[in-house]
Amino acid sequence: MAAPKHRRTALERVEKFLSETYFTDCNLRGRLFGDRCPPASLSCFQTPRRIPYDEAVRQEFRPAQVGDSFGPTWQTCWFKVELSIPPAWAGREVHFVWESDGEGMVWRDAQPVQGLTKEGEKTSYILTSSMKETEPHSLTLYVELACNGLFGAGKGSMIAPPDPDKRFTLSKAELVVFNRDVYELLVDLEILLDMAQLLGEENQRGSQALCAANQMVNVCNVTDPSTFPAARALAAAFFSQRNGESQHSIHAMGHCHIDSAWLWPFEETIRKCARSWVTVVRLMERNPELTFACSQAQQFEWVRSWYPGLYKQIQDFVAKGQFIPVGGTWVEMDGNLPSGESMVRQFLQGQRFFQQQFGRVCSEFWLPDTFGYSAQLPQVMRGCGIRRFLTQKLSWNLVNSFPHHTFFWEGIDGSRVLTHFPPGDSYGMHGRVEEVLRTVKNNKDKGRVNDSAFLFGFGDGGGGPTQEMLDRMKRMSDTDGLPRVQISTPDQLFSALEKESSQLYTWVGELFLELHNGTYTTQAQIKKGNRECERILHDVEVLSTLAMAQDGGFQYPASQLQRLWRLLLLNQFHDVLPGSCIQLVVEDALQYYAEILRAGAGLQQEAVQSLCRELLEPEAGDAGSTLVLNTLPWERTEVISKAGPAGTETLALVTVPSMGYAVVREPLLPPQPVVVRKLEDGSIAMENGVIAACLDVMGRLISLQLLDCQRESVPDGCRANQFALFDDVPLYWDAWDVMDYHLETRKPVTTLLKPLEVTLAGGLRGSVSFSLQIGKSSTLTQEIILDATCPYLRFLTQVEWKEAHKFLKVEFPVQVRSPNATYEIQFGHLQRPTHWNTSWDWARFEVWAHKWLDLSEHGFGVALLNDCKYGASAHGNILSLSLLRAPKSPDATADMGHHQFTYAVMPHLGSFQDAGVIQHAYSLNFPLHTVPARSAPCPPYSAFSVSSPAVVLETVKQAEDRPGAVVVRLYEAHGSTVVTWLQTSLPVEEAMLCDLLEQPVAAERLQLEQRGLRLSFTPFRVLSLLLVLRQ
Repeated sequence: MAAPKHRRTALERVEKFLSETYFTDCNLRGRLFGDRCPPASLSCFQTPRRIPYDEAVRQEFRPAQVGDSFGPTWQTCWFKVELSIPPAWAGREVHFVWESDGEGMVWRDAQPVQGLTKEGEKTSYILTSSMKETEPHSLTLYVELACNGLFGAGKGSMIAPPDPDKRFTLSKAELVVFNRDVYELLVDLEILLDMAQLLGEENQRGSQALCAANQMVNVCNVTDPSTFPAARALAAAFFSQRNGESQHSIHAMGHCHIDSAWLWPFEETIRKCARSWVTVVRLMERNPELTFACSQAQQFEWVRSWYPGLYKQIQDFVAKGQFIPVGGTWVEMDGNLPSGESMVRQFLQGQRFFQQQFGRVCSEFWLPDTFGYSAQLPQVMRGCGIRRFLTQKLSWNLVNSFPHHTFFWEGIDGSRVLTHFPPGDSYGMHGRVEEVLRTVKNNKDKGRVNDSAFLFGFGDGGGGPTQEMLDRMKRMSDTDGLPRVQISTPDQLFSALEKESSQLYTWVGELFLELHNGTYTTQAQIKKGNRECERILHDVEVLSTLAMAQDGGFQYPASQLQRLWRLLLLNQFHDVLPGSCIQLVVEDALQYYAEILRAGAGLQQEAVQSLCRELLEPEAGDAGSTLVLNTLPWERTEVISKAGPAGTETLALVTVPSMGYAVVREPLLPPQPVVVRKLEDGSIAMENGVIAACLDVMGRLISLQLLDCQRESVPDGCRANQFALFDDVPLYWDAWDVMDYHLETRKPVTTLLKPLEVTLAGGLRGSVSFSLQIGKSSTLTQEIILDATCPYLRFLTQVEWKEAHKFLKVEFPVQVRSPNATYEIQFGHLQRPTHWNTSWDWARFEVWAHKWLDLSEHGFGVALLNDCKYGASAHGNILSLSLLRAPKSPDATADMGHHQFTYAVMPHLGSFQDAGVIQHAYSLNFPLHTVPARSAPCPPYSAFSVSSPAVVLETVKQAEDRPGAVVVRLYEAHGSTVVTWLQTSLPVEEAMLCDLLEQPVAAERLQLEQRGLRLSFTPFRVLSLLLVLRQ
């Protein structure tokens, strides 16, 4: 084989031989298709709705032609395509070629058969691989065309809000003869050319690849197919030269990341799943070695409901081990903001679905595209039967490069999972030489492991793998100069990694993504809906379980709760709850929350009616009392608002036992009433015997004292409850990112609209209010409330928000010095630094928390509580809560309008654990329920209590598979090793530990003793119990 004289001309010669642009009249690419012929007829009709096939084919179709455009955005066009294959094409491979800038689905014989999306490199449907005389030469296809692209319809850029008036053009619809021998040669030459270019001139194998490619061009006469086998033989000889034993193994798996909603609505995702998955099924029929890893039970459920024929084919390929359900969750949820219980339910719903539908649960958690990963996820995974985790999102870090691709990840309780990031840093590979070389080069654990994942297929908007990707990788399976590329499965990959795992390092704590930290705040209404719905589902489950245990006739609303939970879990998808989606999705999500709250309120009312029936029927002349229900696992003494005579609201101080109720006739008298005093300078002092606050005319705290010890929380000369507005213009990802430099643009809010005035003078409750102007056109009104006996000051806040690219925060400088602040996460808490010593520290300038954050020094601290916020920071001695953003892409209306939220500040002696910060944050989020009741005497009722304040009883629900049993979930919240007693008044017959999927974990039963059930906890451990009730 003669070597080419000049490298550059030889490379370019091969490039031009393959070019789609140059010399197509005489190069190989120009011979890919033979004869062409237009459809016998083409007609269409258009609809604003996404309608089923049966309805579509009954419509009136009108003539259409190539070059026509359709729309606007989100419409659907159905095309009827009548084809007649010329008899002269006998023995040839015939394709139907369709090109448009919308997403298409081919229907044949009333079944979906092929997705066609130009952006996903799928533009042809194979009618026959060798036209036989016996095959029908005339046939009718339907093409369902969605007027949106793979990535929606952004106006001008991908993440811009959708252009409502976009038109979509049909640029090609024809029958063609496909020359398979030309195609195979093109793939051979493409691989050789890439190897020559990427391995380089100094590399022996790269030079051999160029020689082989150059010789193939010499041998190949494009007008004479009889020359092709000799050219292919040259390529085969090259590719058959094998690798050495030490070569890296790449585990290639088909993949198609489909965002359950993002730049398109939920409804369009259903069709994206069908278009993508039917294409995978076609590929599997032609390539029995193809494997395809597929996550998100919700998407399987959509296809099951809407495309039963396709779903049956998928079930068959699951049984064959090719179509592989992964992940174990209902959707690929956000990894930061859902509560601990929500995360458990993602797995409970997901794993149960996969078990019921496919006879197996998933053994790996699959979350490639989520914006950070909570440090409690390893324990949740392990509790759901999962020890393996795959993601790649930390490759997006803006500041620090994550040090590993394969490692053990350890959560806050000590649970560990084997974790793998595909070293190519993508979940959408195309099977190219450059990608396999990058995979090996990037791998940060060389020498420790020699296997890695390679997920190939178009993703985000769907699409999935193509035949070209597979054919490239077949040539790279074991050829000298490249890593070994084998079609594999998640199980084979992780099994290989487990064998090599003895040298792996361990990463402890959260996997924090140093990007997208605006998603903790964007779309505040979605964040609020999430928190409210988590609360109502918790309360419905508690009250329904108590009603079921007490009244054999009460039917626990299991199917209704499953429907509501699945809606909530869907909204926790990683572009919905974070707020990084278009307006159409936001509208759907808010509608889902409204439905959960509406239906949840009804279920709650039914449970209370059943639980307290005798107490709720007032008799004639009965002055009436108030029934107060507490769904939290500790006794609470709080001020409530109850219905008074003639519809007025009156306040009462009440004590209610843990997870139970009390009837209140004579309210308690507070040990000390709330006193509110206006001072000469216009400032106002409030105190309740526990804390004393002094506020200036702008509602800022000048002083906040713990009265027991006269300890001041606000440093001299500082003001807490200070609002600040920041410019918020990221580099690109508008709804996603807030950049470090926003902190350089801080402007305190100082424009007073209405000075501080007293609104409630004291007694059981004192309050003051004021209004501010924010920015150019927004307003904020706040009522600051202090209740009798309450250790915190509450800030009930209303904002009319009309800003653009601004970020509103509220700041609390506190008289506390500590290098770390503590933030609540799922089932526990963790610490993050308050300094910016290293790049790892300052990259966390904006972080997330759940119901509270706390800054404490020995003996004293200050906590910030909230009822629906997630973004926060603590730098130096300033605690900051992120309130509102105003991004303009992908939703131009994001966060505009009215907002209401509450936060609170709580100074405390001792540690936040001993001071009850955790319990008070729960109480702020789970208000007591009040119901009018009769005045008959009734002892207080408590269903559950826990002897140790370190242990939180988080969940009480009916067991999924045992209607006569109850599941309770508790966790250790202080970070301590502790033994506690769980007491219950329920008629428990036997008790056992179970996992998060509610399967018993040990044969032996727990002892039922006088004091209850004795439970042992280590720090942040989550325990679930199955309690079988006496019937």
